[in-house]
Amino acid sequence: MRLDQAACIDDLREIARRRIPRFAFDLVDGGAEGERNLRRNAQAFEEIELTPRYMRDVSRIDTSVTLFGQSFDAPFGMAPIGVLNAFWPGADLMLARLCKAKNIPYTASSAASTSLEALAEAADGNGWFQLYVSSDGDVTEGLVARAEAAGYPVMMVTADVPAAGKRDRDIRNQLAVPFRFTPDVVLQCALNPRWSLASLRHGTPNVANYADLLKNATSYAEVQKTLITPGFTWEDLKRLRDRWKGKLLVKGILHPDDAVQCADLGCDGIVVSNHGGRQVAFGQPTIEALPPIARALGGRIAVLLDSGIRRGSDTLRAKALGADFTLAGRALAYGIGAGGADGAERAFDLLTLELNRALGQLGLKSYSDVGPDALSKAPRQTSACRQRNP
Repeated sequence: MRLDQAACIDDLREIARRRIPRFAFDLVDGGAEGERNLRRNAQAFEEIELTPRYMRDVSRIDTSVTLFGQSFDAPFGMAPIGVLNAFWPGADLMLARLCKAKNIPYTASSAASTSLEALAEAADGNGWFQLYVSSDGDVTEGLVARAEAAGYPVMMVTADVPAAGKRDRDIRNQLAVPFRFTPDVVLQCALNPRWSLASLRHGTPNVANYADLLKNATSYAEVQKTLITPGFTWEDLKRLRDRWKGKLLVKGILHPDDAVQCADLGCDGIVVSNHGGRQVAFGQPTIEALPPIARALGGRIAVLLDSGIRRGSDTLRAKALGADFTLAGRALAYGIGAGGADGAERAFDLLTLELNRALGQLGLKSYSDVGPDALSKAPRQTSACRQRNP
């Protein structure tokens, strides 16, 4: 299948799967344990029904949204994904540049393969920075100071890593960063020459923002330990709020009480997220966790949602249930894997095409017009969902 034949994000995922060695594809595509949450995140969106309305003038559609004082052309941005250059070489910069060109936010992961400074330059005003709070306070302060100096207006603190997610695919693949070139890995690379040649040109992917730690570490596993923060508490978040002068988001919120406490501490927003199903394999899909969180906050702070966005209409489902904005990680990453920068643009175009057509079918002129009255009924709490690629 060619890029121009791809009709949806699932098509791009399949093209990417055929172009990328299994161990590298699974790094982004996989989830925790049996991947229940990974599947349910996407499946649960399909249970949210919206009611079409007709004979309204929808000749002009406005998908823009204003968030944190900045206007964006679409109601979704790029979610942070660590070590994404292992999925497709050069992916970080391709996506940062795409987000700038399309005027949507790009979230640079602190575990990115590219330095936060280079990503800030590529995103050119559209960059946000995602922080893993390290068990080493000096590491955290170093990243915060660098993000501040690079001019990021928004910092997104990830809260859902008190323990490392158990990802069965990575264990089966014996994944390590940098990659260990076992006979199986060498064979997979030989069977995917485009990925292998591109990797040779770009060099072995790593975690660029932890370069100093890598110099003294015997393995990436040692570096990962600094990203796991079982001792991260509300007091630590308060200190970060006091330290960071820009907008502050907390990512990984799934309980209304936690959302309210974020607001009480002065955070500017939350991201309703289960880490794309990569941290835990139990609990609610994010779209089901969203409504009580939005009700509890009552508009006090911004509510964003990620995990499971695969269609442009998914952003409207999230808006109808109380989200102000959404983040799509895998959806845009699959585009990169399917065709590099051109594939990423194809993914963006598919999402925006679906978004515009869905708004027209709802009889609404703009994203801002979407509200709870667009819902056909309350979402069903059922596991009998139609299968859908994660």
